[in-house]
Amino acid sequence: MNKRISLVPVPQERIETKILLIRGQKVMLDRELAELYGVATRILNQAVRRNIKRFPEDFMFQLTKEETNNWKSQIVISKSMKMGLRKMPLVFTEQGVAMLSSVLNSERAIQVNIQIMRVFTKLREVLATHKDLQRKIEGHDQQIRYIFQIIKRLLAPPKSPKKKIGFLQ
Repeated sequence: MNKRISLVPVPQERIETKILLIRGQKVMLDRELAELYGVATRILNQAVRRNIKRFPEDFMFQLTKEETNNWKSQIVISKSMKMGLRKMPLVFTEQGVAMLSSVLNSERAIQVNIQIMRVFTKLREVLATHKDLQRKIEGHDQQIRYIFQIIKRLLAPPKSPKKKIGFLQ
């Protein structure tokens, strides 16, 4: 009998706050993903290590100690983080998160993964929109500067020739 488990979706805002920018890439931490998937971080990492060929460096990488310290200083540290990390966290790019759905074969993992993919897609769309706006503003910026130069010239008092002081010959 195939039972369909009804799951309460994870709020989009909650997923968005878990996406970090590390090494110039949008990534999610193993701990954050494990929490969303409802599994222990240890279980998630075991599944990844059993299927390590599915996770090249552009899908997943391990943070250095320095990156971990920078990351911990930027967020509110939970009690487990205050105790110290035995292993440096793994981080997953969008492609790595997509690959996780193939190694974590639970209904919750599948549903959460779909939500995460939608958030990554939305972020990409928002960034593309901002780039388009930036290009349009930059294009108009030169025109606006030219208009202000003209307005300054029009508002400036007219230059009249200086009157000579003294006797005229």
